[in-house]
Amino acid sequence: MVSSTPMSRGEYNDYRCWDLPENEDGSDDGYLVEYLDGGKPNHECHEGYISWSPKEQFENAYRTSGELTFGDAIFLMKKGSKVRRKGWNGKGIFIAIQTPDAHSNMTSPYIYIDTTGLQTDNLDAPKTRVPWLASQTDMMAEDYVVI
Repeated sequence: MVSSTPMSRGEYNDYRCWDLPENEDGSDDGYLVEYLDGGKPNHECHEGYISWSPKEQFENAYRTSGELTFGDAIFLMKKGSKVRRKGWNGKGIFIAIQTPDAHSNMTSPYIYIDTTGLQTDNLDAPKTRVPWLASQTDMMAEDYVVI
């Protein structure tokens, strides 16, 4: 997970109080990238590690939350995130990975869906956490969001 700010190579060097090397073009489009998932901060104004990335490489490597694939969702869930699809009805529905523990009868990790946070006027609506199997539509979707 990263945060990004459009910034030219020259602007990034100015931001870091660095001199632009003679063999680099300061007008190159790109992004200041802040890594939010770990790493020692290297600038007093940021909580994560920052660097600069050229525009083309950045845009080919990263996706905006809300445009994530099922594969991205699985990767993020394995890291501990909860995700949902933008297209799902009902607020508060999400999927996550459950890792078996001493209180579990399961022996392997599995994906579950949680509707306990579902906000509805229907007080009789089910609020549950159960194992979940992705449909073909869910597997091909590109609208997953980290919550």
